[in-house]
Amino acid sequence: MKWASVEEALDIVLPADYKRLVQTYGGGLFAGVLWLLEPGCSDAMYDLVAQTAEREAILAELWEAGEDKPVLHEANARLVPWGYVEGAGHFLYWLVRPGVEPEEWTVLLDEGRGPLWEVYPASCSQFLLDVVAGTTTSFYFTDLGDIVDTADRTLFSPNSQILSQ
Repeated sequence: MKWASVEEALDIVLPADYKRLVQTYGGGLFAGVLWLLEPGCSDAMYDLVAQTAEREAILAELWEAGEDKPVLHEANARLVPWGYVEGAGHFLYWLVRPGVEPEEWTVLLDEGRGPLWEVYPASCSQFLLDVVAGTTTSFYFTDLGDIVDTADRTLFSPNSQILSQ
């Protein structure tokens, strides 16, 4: 992965834990529900750069139409998507704030089909681990045990396998 070109396209330096996840697993589906977006994915729905541009445009339109905006602290803070929950429409974002190191970014979950947001002071890898381990405090993943068998929570399906079908 050529991280410099991805980071240049996004105009940010990505968190080291995210880069390790992508280098280790690639993009794909964790626990049967949570997609890790990957730069350069053949499907724009699961591509980090494509989704960043698309989500920025969609959120700007929603906020201009009057939907509540999550607290972004500074005027020039950004939301950059890194994950997506298939079927539910939830997006997971980093809250990118000026002067805050990537390893200190907060994770925000947008419910996707409504105005609610959840905030987690954790890295994307910690958030993923909490979801997979069943220890998350997220309202949107508390019933994951009803959807995904406990044994299947630790499964990962790479984009290369899923998208080639």
